[in-house]
Amino acid sequence: MVGIFTVIAFAGAYYLRYHGIENSQVALACQAGAGTWFCETLRLVTGLFRHSGFGWSALVAAALNLIHPSLVLFTFALVTTALGLTLYNAGLCGFAAAILMLSFARRMPETI
Repeated sequence: MVGIFTVIAFAGAYYLRYHGIENSQVALACQAGAGTWFCETLRLVTGLFRHSGFGWSALVAAALNLIHPSLVLFTFALVTTALGLTLYNAGLCGFAAAILMLSFARRMPETI
C-alpha cells in the first residue's frame, strides 16, 4: 500500500513538473489568468515549492517516524519526499530520505 501511494504521488508530481511548470504554453496561459483547476493546482504547488513546504513536511514526518515508528508517518514521509524530490525541494527531501533509511536500522521491540 505504501508503494502504491508513493508511485501515485511521484507520477502526479512528474506530470505537474513536466506538463505544467516546465511547459511554457501552460505557464503563460496560467499567468494570463486562466482560472482552470490545473492552474490553481500549479499555483498551490509552486507556493509550496517556494516555501519548501514539501521538504519541511517530509523532514518533520521522517524525524517523527524515527522517534516513534508508524506506518502512517512512514507513508506520509515517503510520499512527501517523492513529491519534494520531483518538485525541486531536493535538499530537505534528501535529508528526509536519509532519516527514513535510518528508521529501518532501529532494533525490533522485544516481546514477552
